Amino acid sequence: MKPDDSHYELRLARDARDLRAAQRLRYDVFVAELGGDGAGVDHENRLETDRYDAYYDHLLLIDTRRDADALDDVVGVYRLLKGADADRAGGFYTATEYDLSPLLASGRKLLELGRSCVHPDHRGGTAMFHMWNALAEYVLDNGIEILFGVASFHGTDPEALSQPLSYLHYNHLAPPDLRVRAIAPHYTPMDRLPREAVDRRAAMVATPALIKAYLRLGGFVGDGAFVDHAFNTTDVCLLMDTTRMSERHRSFYVRGREG
Repeated sequence: MKPDDSHYELRLARDARDLRAAQRLRYDVFVAELGGDGAGVDHENRLETDRYDAYYDHLLLIDTRRDADALDDVVGVYRLLKGADADRAGGFYTATEYDLSPLLASGRKLLELGRSCVHPDHRGGTAMFHMWNALAEYVLDNGIEILFGVASFHGTDPEALSQPLSYLHYNHLAPPDLRVRAIAPHYTPMDRLPREAVDRRAAMVATPALIKAYLRLGGFVGDGAFVDHAFNTTDVCLLMDTTRMSERHRSFYVRGREG
């Protein structure tokens, strides 16, 4: 039986209330659930913010059954910045962790993805599917060629993440023309194990679902991880080049556009 998703609405944030609802969900996930903190965390009002928010588009998944006045209706968020808007924002957020020179020199249309999260009650169902479809529409509408952004493993001990980090390095390292690199002195090598010691199954079990989703679509990772102590995460930079995607992967971006 097909699930009833009529209570879901997908759209970009339209006003200050929408942005605060997105920041409330980010607080609930990144701070209350995962133990993050930092200068942009407002514990009193339960908001996770930063200086970039005002310049980004915020793709929202809204559950119309929930209380909008209490800022509880936003159950999924993606933060988006087109390359053409990066100068106005003072640069990409990802540039605080990775040297983006290869992307900036490419002359291609870029889109940064970040602050992606879904409310716990909506994980494992169709919520992420709807968000990815909306993201695909955004990519097509804006002629985006390269998508990138940091994605996180929980925790700040790279040794505990040796299996997944090593697997990503050996199997999904970006080609040289896209190979961004974690900035010094925070660069953390990902090839922590010899290739022959990597257990693919163990690596996949330890890899967050969002990262696995990018890999299934033909995604790559940059060179090196970035340990973010404020957010209690170990970050990798994910990249997708739409021209390198197979026809099977690319079909994700044209579904619903034909007929």
